Amino acid sequence: MLVSASTGCFAELPLAEVLDRLVDLEFTNVEIDIHESGRHLKPSEVESDLEKAIDICRKTNRLNVVSYSVEIEASGEKHYDQFRACCQLAKATKVVSITVPSAEIGTPFNEEVEHLQSLVAIASTEGILVSMRSQIDRLSQDPNTVVVLCDNAPGLGLTLDPSHYVYASAANRNYDQIMKYVYHVHLRDTSRDELQVRVGRGDIEYGRLVNQLNKHNYQGALSVHMKEMPDVEHFAELRKMRLLLESLR
Repeated sequence: MLVSASTGCFAELPLAEVLDRLVDLEFTNVEIDIHESGRHLKPSEVESDLEKAIDICRKTNRLNVVSYSVEIEASGEKHYDQFRACCQLAKATKVVSITVPSAEIGTPFNEEVEHLQSLVAIASTEGILVSMRSQIDRLSQDPNTVVVLCDNAPGLGLTLDPSHYVYASAANRNYDQIMKYVYHVHLRDTSRDELQVRVGRGDIEYGRLVNQLNKHNYQGALSVHMKEMPDVEHFAELRKMRLLLESLR
């Protein structure tokens, strides 16, 4: 397994500055956010100038790009056009993993299945694996729903973020059954009361998680996905998480 960091760890900074900071923290792999509302790279920009986007994603200060996180705000065919461009970017930069959000709670199930099937079909033409992210208030917040979605959209995987199965979980959701669908992993430490806490003060069992992934021959990345916290040294927390994950691989 590779240890990487998401550019979302420094969501408010320009992409070039984020990459410099991750190099300073001695990460060697990176996941790049392509979010329409973000500051790094936008799906609309990728579609409008694919060559420029490819150039940007090749200039990573020696960091190896292992995944893209894509959030598209356009609807209808424009949504799929932008996603197709992101898949072309991934292929050109030799990245095989793209993460997308699942639909919000309340979205008709069949509608979401059709949407995910369309994304998988587009991604497969470029040799890309697409996975939906575990996320509270989305259909992927329930592990049982994840199983049904993946089974109904063959080829779809999961970007496992165990925090969303620990925080505010009234049912203490068990996610063992979804390990076989995992294409990518997002990590931070989490308690039942806070989505992100200082490393070592939460309830995420990293050793057990890595063992479970190994049982399913997971070969992807463990991507640190931590936002800044008030009165906490962000650099120190990121470094601590990197060292922890590297010790478990």
